[in-house]
Amino acid sequence: MRLGTAAHLTYCTNIHPGESWSEVRANLERHVRAVKQRICPDRPFGVGLRLSAAAAHDLQDPAERERLRAFLADNGLYVFTVNAFPYGPFHGQPVKEAVYRPDWREPERRSYTREVAALLSELLASAPTEAGATTGSISTVPGSFRDRCPSDRERDEMGRAMALAALDLFRQREAGRPLIGLALEPEPACAFETTREAATFIERHVYAGAGRAAFMEATGLTAGAAESALRLHVGVCLDACHAAVEFETPTEGVDLLAAAGIPIWKLQVSAGLSVQAPDRDKLQALARFAEGVYLHQVVIRRGSRLERWVDLPEALAHYQDVADRGDEWRVHFHVPLFHSALPPFVSTSDFLVPLLARAAARPFTPHLEVETYTWDVLPEEYRRQPVDVAVARELGFALSALGESPPLPLATP
Repeated sequence: MRLGTAAHLTYCTNIHPGESWSEVRANLERHVRAVKQRICPDRPFGVGLRLSAAAAHDLQDPAERERLRAFLADNGLYVFTVNAFPYGPFHGQPVKEAVYRPDWREPERRSYTREVAALLSELLASAPTEAGATTGSISTVPGSFRDRCPSDRERDEMGRAMALAALDLFRQREAGRPLIGLALEPEPACAFETTREAATFIERHVYAGAGRAAFMEATGLTAGAAESALRLHVGVCLDACHAAVEFETPTEGVDLLAAAGIPIWKLQVSAGLSVQAPDRDKLQALARFAEGVYLHQVVIRRGSRLERWVDLPEALAHYQDVADRGDEWRVHFHVPLFHSALPPFVSTSDFLVPLLARAAARPFTPHLEVETYTWDVLPEEYRRQPVDVAVARELGFALSALGESPPLPLATP
C-alpha cells in the first residue's frame, strides 16, 4: 500500500507455498485478498509477488498476463515488486544452498530475470493511478553461494551477467516503460554477506570492471554514461534480518550505500533470532529451529570478533560440549515481526524498529516488503493463528514502526 512518504509497503507472497502459476494465482485469490481486506479494504493494496521460473515462464503468455491484469484491477491490487530469488521449489522439500542456483554465473538466472522484468514492466504500466506505483524492483540472489566464487574471475562473471540484466531494464526504460531496479540481496555465506561487501562488489564488478565493460560494448555508451545507467538500475535489497545477523547497526548499511551512491531498491522488513548469553539449555531449545528445509546461517559474536557458520545444525553440533559459546548468537531464521520475545530468545526487532523509524524520517527506499517465508517451519506455538491474520499483524507492526496508523483490530493478538 502507498505510505505517506510515497513509498510502498507490502508482504512477500513467498510465505505461501506454490511453484506453478496456477498455485500462485490461487494464493492471490485466497490469501492476498484476505490480507487486503484486513489491512486496507478501501484503497489499493500492493503485492510483493514471488514467482518461480516456471510461473514466470507461464506468464509470458499474453492471454494469461491479461487475466492477471484483470484480476488485479478487479480486486484493487497492484504489483510493484517481484521476488526473483528462488528459481525453483521453495517449500515442502530441502532447499538449503540450492536456493542460490542457478546463480549469476549461469545463463538461466538472467533469462529468468528477463522474463520477470517483462512481466513487471507491463503490470506497472497498468497499475491504478491512485496507487502511485511508478517504479518497480526485482530482488535477486547475492551473486552465488560463497563456495562458488573463490576468485575475482568468478566475481567478474557475475558482475558481467548482472550488468547485462540491467541492460534489459535499461532498454525497457528507453522504450518508455517504467523504471525497474535490480536489487541484489546480501546474505550470510554468499558472495557478498554484508552490506559493505555488497557495496564493494557492485562498485568493482558492476558499475566498473567487467560489468561496465559489457554494458558499454552492448550499448556503445561512454564509460560515464554506462556507469550512470548501471547506477540507475542496479542496487541493493536490504534484508533487515540478514543485516542484523551480521551485527550491523540499524543505519550503518543505509549510510554506507548512500555515501557510495548505490540505491536501496527494497527493504525487506524481517527479523531473525538472537540468543544472548548462550548456554547448554538455550542451545537445546534452539535445536527446535534447526529444521531441514532452509539454510539458517549463524553468526556468533565473541567480544569484537565474529564467527560464522553456514547452517544452524553444524553450529549446534560443534558447541554442544564446548564451554565458551560466545556472547551472542544471531540466526538467519525469519520470525514473525510481532514476536519480539521467543523465550528463551528474542528477535532482532531492536535492529528493525530503528531502521523503520529511519525509513519514515528520512526515506531511503521506495519499496518495503514484509518477508517471513519460514511460516510453515516455525515451531508450532508461533503459528497457531491463520497465516492471513499473521501477515496482517506483521503489516500492522510495520505500519506502527513507520509512524503510520494501522487498523485498530491489529493491535491485539
